[in-house]
Amino acid sequence: MKRVYLVEDEEKLRKLLVTYLKKEGYVVTAFGDGLSAEQAIDEAPNLWILDIMLPGMDGYSLIKVIKSKYPDVPVLFMSARSAELDRVVGLEMGSDDYLPKPFFPRELVLRVNRLLKIKKPAIEQIKDVVAGIYAVSYERRIVLKDSTEISLTVKEFETLCYLIEQKNAALSRSQIIDAVWGHDYYGSERVVDDTLRRLRKKLPGLNIEAVYGYGYRLKME
Repeated sequence: MKRVYLVEDEEKLRKLLVTYLKKEGYVVTAFGDGLSAEQAIDEAPNLWILDIMLPGMDGYSLIKVIKSKYPDVPVLFMSARSAELDRVVGLEMGSDDYLPKPFFPRELVLRVNRLLKIKKPAIEQIKDVVAGIYAVSYERRIVLKDSTEISLTVKEFETLCYLIEQKNAALSRSQIIDAVWGHDYYGSERVVDDTLRRLRKKLPGLNIEAVYGYGYRLKME
């Protein structure tokens, strides 16, 4: 069973979300402050759900520690503050999804399900592929350049895999969202732009083109 760690200081909301997640079959551990959550990072759950504004240690500080130790563990941010700013900052720091408050608990469950979904068969069938100057291992879920591993978030890696599978094809933002985030994704299409901007920065050796007014294309021979 997948383990989910939830960090939320508002008690009523914390209990409500725990109830919904447990009904979905997850083993849930909840924390009311950032410092208590920090002490549990080495327990390495399958997913973290972090509020940004927390007593003791905020969500930004927590994700830094989590991603420095376990870069492949997905993190979902929640926040009632400036949604646009928090979304961008959260993505920059490696969050895999963002949910602005208020939201329906079922929406959180759907996003958790999506982040913890089983790898696609198409990806599992391919063990390794060379993309430009990079070696991409689907099985190990890593990207290497000259034997040096490049750290990608869950969504960055899955987006890269989809671009490789559809190389040289012009892909719309909605196509990328459906393939990577799922058909039930409710957020803005700008999440694609944010993710591709980070991929371009981390993997400058890849020829990822913007298709004006449409989406993106990975050019490969």
